[in-house]
Amino acid sequence: MKATQLLHNLGQSIWLDNITRDLLTSDTLKRYIDGLSVTGLTSNPTIFDHAIKNSSAYDAEIRAGLAQGKSSEVIFFDLALEDLTQAADLFRPIYDRTKGVDGWVSLEVSPLLAHDTRSTLAAAKELHARAGRPNLLIKIPGTKEGLPAIEEAIFAGVPINVTLLFSREHYVAAAEAFLRGIERRIDAELDPVVGSVASVFISRWDTAVMGKVPQELRDKLGIAIANRTYKAARDLLTSPRWERAYNAGARPQRVLWASTGTKDPKASDVLYIKALAAPFTVNTMPEGTLKALADHGELSEIMSADGGDCEAVLDEFAKAGIDVEALAAKLQEEGAKGFVASWKELMAVIAAKGAALAKAS
Repeated sequence: MKATQLLHNLGQSIWLDNITRDLLTSDTLKRYIDGLSVTGLTSNPTIFDHAIKNSSAYDAEIRAGLAQGKSSEVIFFDLALEDLTQAADLFRPIYDRTKGVDGWVSLEVSPLLAHDTRSTLAAAKELHARAGRPNLLIKIPGTKEGLPAIEEAIFAGVPINVTLLFSREHYVAAAEAFLRGIERRIDAELDPVVGSVASVFISRWDTAVMGKVPQELRDKLGIAIANRTYKAARDLLTSPRWERAYNAGARPQRVLWASTGTKDPKASDVLYIKALAAPFTVNTMPEGTLKALADHGELSEIMSADGGDCEAVLDEFAKAGIDVEALAAKLQEEGAKGFVASWKELMAVIAAKGAALAKAS
């Protein structure tokens, strides 16, 4: 049995961290669903930047959009929604079978809005309405400004993928924003079931400290942070506050492990997959990591609800001079800036492609 199936049987959802028009038209995504237990999909500006830059599949729509006077941003969301609604339809049987637990796809609001609560909320509502698919999550960054938008979006019934979380503290703040939105829906006698995941980024921790810590700590920081966060999630989901919400019919937000492709060439290509196996969580994987996992026939033990040895490991990093709290803030800020850079490049690619296509016609 493939390790992808073993992971699925364990209770962890495998989502693909990629979307391209070619994945859809070549039936590759369908093969991943049928053969590699893929039950969802995530996207971000960097993924779409690569997809549009490296494919001619979008050219006709870009040319037509520019001819109609549309901006690069409007054209992008037209393209993204076409891809993601097709993907959502592929995952819809899973969504229906699991009654909304699984089978999701994700679309991010413009990263230029990361520090604008009101505009983020308005964009989230608009994009979800335009998609017209119940299994489409809108990605909102879990920044200080994003948290109020997350709460309001959940209260409005918009499913949310909280992105750019890097620490236990980031996760808890996002989870509480989600829960506040659900509690408000309960108080208002609205349906308390609104889909959500909290995306915690892992591999960037180890990249950030590479060469700055003793060899015995190499590639251990991200996993320790994940274990600390997983303990916090388990504690929160068994708290009296959540039990009251369950009693009203609410369904919890799942933890999603993001950035799980191995960056260290000396480490296993499934390092973060095996270390982060846990039921009722999601692991979103790049295609290369997904294929590597399919080639492996075994998994390690599942994550411990008590965090295992994470605090002892983090103590060792503290002794090595790593300030985890400061680094978490830096990683979130750099992540937001990175998405903005990818977004601006994406807009430039669409404009340049359109100009070249118009000149050639």
